[in-house]
Formats: sequence, structure tokens, C-alpha cells
Amino acid sequence: MPCASSCAVLGIGPHYPKLPKTWLHPGQSLHLQEAAQWPLCCAARTRRLRPLHDETTPHAMSIFLLKRLLTLIATLIGASIVVFAVLEVLPGNAAQMLMGPDAEPEAVAAMTQQLGLDQPALTRYWQWISGLLQGDMGNSYAYGSAVTELVWERLAVTVPLAVMAMCITAVLAIAAGVLAAANHKRWGDVGLMGLAQIGIAIPNFWFAILLILLFSVKLQWFSAGGFPGWSEEAGGGLLPALQALLLPAVSLAVVQSAILARITRSAVLEVLREDFVRTARAKGLSRGAALWRHVLRNAMIPVVTVMGLQFANLLAGTIVVENVFYLPGLGRLIFQSISNRDVIVVRNCVLLLAAMVVVVNFVVDVLYAAIDPRLKASDL
Repeated sequence: MPCASSCAVLGIGPHYPKLPKTWLHPGQSLHLQEAAQWPLCCAARTRRLRPLHDETTPHAMSIFLLKRLLTLIATLIGASIVVFAVLEVLPGNAAQMLMGPDAEPEAVAAMTQQLGLDQPALTRYWQWISGLLQGDMGNSYAYGSAVTELVWERLAVTVPLAVMAMCITAVLAIAAGVLAAANHKRWGDVGLMGLAQIGIAIPNFWFAILLILLFSVKLQWFSAGGFPGWSEEAGGGLLPALQALLLPAVSLAVVQSAILARITRSAVLEVLREDFVRTARAKGLSRGAALWRHVLRNAMIPVVTVMGLQFANLLAGTIVVENVFYLPGLGRLIFQSISNRDVIVVRNCVLLLAAMVVVVNFVVDVLYAAIDPRLKASDL
């Protein structure tokens, strides 16, 4: 009875081992590391059994997605309430702005009634949300056209600008962070992190003005502002449009790449201290090969998460940068609408930016749960 004697010595019974409390029944077995320490006859019984918490099951992933989706909806509802409430308490009257400062009170009152601004705030909020659910953002007070058309025209500038800035941020930050970590405590590390610290302290609008003075005024390589459009029929095209967006994208990417470079450096250094990296080096793998084959992939998990969070900063920065470079984007539309007290345009644009940020972070959360092997079902 080798099985009984061996199991008796271990104190776990002759046939089945004592299962930990994390396992519900013998049909759900232990970790492979624990099973490997048992006698062969007992370990063989667990060969076909699957662990309960060792992998992210489809059911757990579905629950995770449902929770994140409910959080997304709740966040958007909260953002809509905050945006509506803030614009309600701001001074000024859209009807007064449209009629002019010398308008008669009766004319202003008639315009207020025509715009529906005399209705209760709760009624106007519900009308706004119900219109959004039907794809109707209303009509602009200042432009006299549908807000949906204005927004789609401006998104054709803002979205490519944000994507280009994010790509520049990723390239600069990952390259600088990896090089700094590879030259830890050397001159390369000190120099790159010093530049990153300077980049964090530089305001976007100030750096944008420097780029205009250098590349537009002195070198005359780029235009100082404006956007030719994506259509060649209107005198634009793909290459002129990308050229017009390059300097604004660089000015947006400087601060974000400086922050992300420091995070990349910390993540790479943390992974370099892991046991599997030392094992790879002990097997004869060079430092550079271990860095590119094993370290970089594992270090990118927190970097991708931070990039999703930085997308919000890029969208917020477009409001200033688009005005510096005179780009007809969503940020400039918000700035002009605030000046004109065009409340309906402002709240739709701000809510749209908030929705873009929330959706991007939702996608990042899903990717993080999918690609990170350290996450278990209990962590979701």
C-alpha cells in the first residue's frame, strides 16, 4: 500500500487530499504547485480537474464587463448633471447675448421664451437628455445651425490631433523610459530624466508659441496656424492637413511624454528585478535581449493604463492649443461658445469630451484585464 503509507505520512488520507477552503468540491482541484508535492497516486486524481481561481473564466469576464459598463453609464449620467448644473449657475443670459446690450426687456423676455429658457431646470435637463438619446443635440444659439453638424465638423480636426499627439507621446516616452532604465544611474538616465522633469514643468501654450516662433516664423517650415482641410477639392489634402496638425500635436505631447517616460522607466526597472529576468540572464541571454524579449512586454501593462488616463489630458489641452494655432476643432468651438454664451453647444461638447474619456478608459480596463496574466477571476 504505497499510496496509503505515503499519504498517512503526509496526513492527508489514503485516497483524496484534504482540499483547501477555496475549493468547493473535489471536482475543483488545487494549484499545480500543491498537487506536485503529493504522492503520484493522489496527484494523478487531480490531472483532469480544473482550478477555480487560477484563470479568468468567461463568466467572470462577462461580470467584469457588465460592472464596467454600468459604471460607464453612471459616470456619464453624473457628468451630464454636473455639466448642466455648472452652466446653469454661470452669469449671463443667452437671450441677452443674442439681442444685444441695448435690447428692450420685452424683446429679451420674448427671446428667452422662444429659446425655452423660461422653463424649469429639471424640464430643460430632461429635454436635453431625451434629445441626446435620439441623436438630437439641438440648435446653436449663435451659429443658428444644428449642434450635431457643428460637432462632427470639428471632430474631424480634434480626433486626429489627439491621436497624433498620443502616438508621438508613446514613441517618445517609451523610447526615453527604456533607455533611461537600461542606463540606470548613468549619465543617460540622469540626462533623460532631467529633460523629462523640464518637460513636465512646461505649459502647453508656452511651448506651442515657441514652436511657432522657431518653425513658422524663423525657419518657415510650417504654417503658423489654420487648417487646410482633408479634402483636396477645397485646397487641402492628407499631407497638408497632417503638416498643419504636426506642431500642435508636438506641443500637446511634450508634457504627456515626459510624465509617461518616468512611468515607463519605473515599470522597466521593476520588471528587471524579477526572478524570471535573472533566470534568463543566467541562461546566457544578454541584457539587451532580455530587455526586449521579456522585460518590455511585461512593463507595458501599467504604461498602457496610464496612456488611457492621459487621453483626458490631451483632450483638455486641445482647447488651448487649438486656439493658439487657430484650428477649427472642438476645443476652439467650446472656447467660442463660452464667449458667446451658447450654452447648448458648450454642454454638448463638454459631455462629448467626457464620454470620449470614459469610453477610452473603459477600453483600457478591458484590455488590462485581458492581457495581464496576473489578474485572476477574484481580482476582476
